[in-house]
Amino acid sequence: MTPDQIKLVQDSFREVVPIKEAAAALFYEKLFSIDGSLKALFAETDMKKQGAKLMAALGFVVHGLSRADTILPTVQDLARRHVGYGVEEQHYATVGQALIETLNAGLGEAFTQEVREAWTAAYGLLASVMIAAAREVQLAA
Repeated sequence: MTPDQIKLVQDSFREVVPIKEAAAALFYEKLFSIDGSLKALFAETDMKKQGAKLMAALGFVVHGLSRADTILPTVQDLARRHVGYGVEEQHYATVGQALIETLNAGLGEAFTQEVREAWTAAYGLLASVMIAAAREVQLAA
């Protein structure tokens, strides 16, 4: 990611923070509409708390993008835990699609092509790190 892309992601995320509860609810609505089978992974989950965790994790990653090396161990640990929850590699693309659709809806006109590309790059980085960490767990099993 370029420094300009990092700034675009961080600046646009500031616009999401005031609507974070609605954004989280919309994210899961979109996620489940894209792949209804994912609902099973959340069967015993308090979705309001899950939404708060999602937004906290997003905030952590977004604010750490300018120093990615400091957040990668935490992101890798998160991916390893997700393996235990039943998350599979193909789910990362679905999550990425739901995230982009949520940002598009939540940010409206502020979700320009440039902002979309920056978020796509950020999610691509995050997903690649998480997928690699998840593969390590699966190979060790």
